[in-house]
Amino acid sequence: MGSYSKYEGALDARGMRIAIVAGRFNDDVTRPLLDGALDALREHGQDPADVPVAWVPGAFEVPLAAQRFAASGEYDAVVCVGAVIRGDTPHFEYVAGECAAGVQRVSLDTGVPIAFGVLTTDDREQAMARCGGAEGNKGAEAALTAIEMVDLLRQLPKADS
Repeated sequence: MGSYSKYEGALDARGMRIAIVAGRFNDDVTRPLLDGALDALREHGQDPADVPVAWVPGAFEVPLAAQRFAASGEYDAVVCVGAVIRGDTPHFEYVAGECAAGVQRVSLDTGVPIAFGVLTTDDREQAMARCGGAEGNKGAEAALTAIEMVDLLRQLPKADS
């Protein structure tokens, strides 16, 4: 077995600047996701009072607000939370898919980690299980992803400008 360099992010948010974008639609799901994200940041060394939260109308608008935070140069990462719950129309596929694609594009275009904590579920029961119920809190998981990615990117070689 050969030797190699190993890079791995740590879960220490001290000194990080992290912003959150939250979709207001389905806010009975989004608010617990936001609380989970803020709790995770606090537990790992960040004061929630220092975390700006931008509320947008729904998941479709999340990427634009994330882009504004990321492109500002003021934040090390952005955590996105929201909920898209399947209905009887194809609206779900459009909103969920465009939100995910937009968030990924913002991250790749800016080089800033954008953590995806937007639930895309078949029904409200699944959403409730993922915002603090039996399946944990995906907002907290997204915050941990953001912390880990910021630390990891700080260790990796810098990109050519």
